[in-house]
Amino acid sequence: MVEPMKNPFVHRLNLGPVDVIKIGVMSFTIAPIRILIAGILLMLAWSLASLSLLFQTEIERQKPLIGWRKIVNYVLLKISRIIFFVMGFHWVKVKGHCAQAKEAPIVCIAPHSSLFDALVFFMIPELPAVVSAVDHIKVPFIGKLIQFTQPVFVSREDPNSRLNTIKEINKRAHSKGAWPQIVIFPEGTCTNRSCLIGFKPGAFYPGVPVQPVCVRYPNKLDTITWTWDGPDAFKVLWYTLCQFHNNVEIEFLPVHIPNEQELRDPKLFSENVRLRMAKCLNCTITDHTYDDCRLILWAAKVKIPIVKRIVEIFKLHKKLGFNTEAMNEVLLRIRQQVSSEPQEKITYREFSEYLNISQNDSLQRLFKIYDFEQTGHIDIRDYVVDLCLVSGPATIEEVLKMAFQAFEYGHEGFIRSQGFKSVMVHIFEMSDSECQQIFQDIDSDDDQKITFDEFYGFSKTQPKYKKLYHIFQESTSNIFDLCVLNEISIENKEE
Repeated sequence: MVEPMKNPFVHRLNLGPVDVIKIGVMSFTIAPIRILIAGILLMLAWSLASLSLLFQTEIERQKPLIGWRKIVNYVLLKISRIIFFVMGFHWVKVKGHCAQAKEAPIVCIAPHSSLFDALVFFMIPELPAVVSAVDHIKVPFIGKLIQFTQPVFVSREDPNSRLNTIKEINKRAHSKGAWPQIVIFPEGTCTNRSCLIGFKPGAFYPGVPVQPVCVRYPNKLDTITWTWDGPDAFKVLWYTLCQFHNNVEIEFLPVHIPNEQELRDPKLFSENVRLRMAKCLNCTITDHTYDDCRLILWAAKVKIPIVKRIVEIFKLHKKLGFNTEAMNEVLLRIRQQVSSEPQEKITYREFSEYLNISQNDSLQRLFKIYDFEQTGHIDIRDYVVDLCLVSGPATIEEVLKMAFQAFEYGHEGFIRSQGFKSVMVHIFEMSDSECQQIFQDIDSDDDQKITFDEFYGFSKTQPKYKKLYHIFQESTSNIFDLCVLNEISIENKEE
């Protein structure tokens, strides 16, 4: 039995009556005091950072901190820890020990689930550098503090930014401890800690020892987690301030020194580190990535659930070794086979034979996507329609025509009510009543059958369907574009 796919980008905060009362009371008592004290300390830290940056030359910014600025670094480290103490992180349970910069130039923190993960920075003897978007220096107060840490800046506008970032990380990582450690969140986005998503390989290209750091928040009420689909940043901050105490555990794992194979393959290096961290956290790993998070956000925006399914199907085909050309070949072969040997329901073994692939975990997961009723049988026509979407940037007309051909009655050029419902439910996830109403509207002669031309001609005259087509076309186009980008990036990394 394959486990259901987890969605690491969703978090729901279930507040009970006692929680609501506590937050209400704390909002007018403790929380305002915490904000006031934290604000004063933040102003002090900002002043020290600004003073240090004021007289710093461009040449000095390209070198590690020395002299009195090292003292400022230590003071800011302590002030920052006090700020977290004021916010309710009174004590931190620390396991293991933090390695020195010369032992592990890079620190990888996971899972990244909250604004408060920055607390790890202040458990390191010297304030570390971070990889940060260049736009962050414009953020009031925080920007100066980030700039003081001498971060490795990333710019979305600069096409060479990724290469320059890797070069800078490589330079600092090979400085034999002259630079402070670089802290990286390899997942690239926040998750709900239910699993570890795919690691970005940036931290692993230099091929230097890496220290993995695992973060846990064992609180009864999880106000800490900040995901794309969940409480916004203000609620996360405010609800956390309204807790008497916030538990956090930080575990420094032994330094991971790459072997010869990992030095040649940064992707393998990152995957092995991820597996070690997942074992320590006792959680699963998933192939989700930051780009999947963008796609899920797009799906929520356009309100077409098919997007998430198509993303998962594309990724599974990649794991099975299919590129876009191979998927087109499979699509053509299955269509011909279904046309010559009509067999709608097939087993897992037959599905394996259709795709000409030996049975494995990825193939079984793909099969389970279409085994809606968990009977051990799927309708191959559902798979054909989805394969049409993932094998290329098809138009809505092409997708619908493909679906009609797959579900047409006896291959006689028309479709019955049940087949029509299968098409509309599968592509647009409409309800049975909506499908029935549309079918009746199109079937003006009441002969219980419609052709594709009748359906498409009718739908083009209805404003609501024109809008639906536009949304569908735009969203599926984005799916294909992002999937292709992912495919290119994967191939480049493998090279």
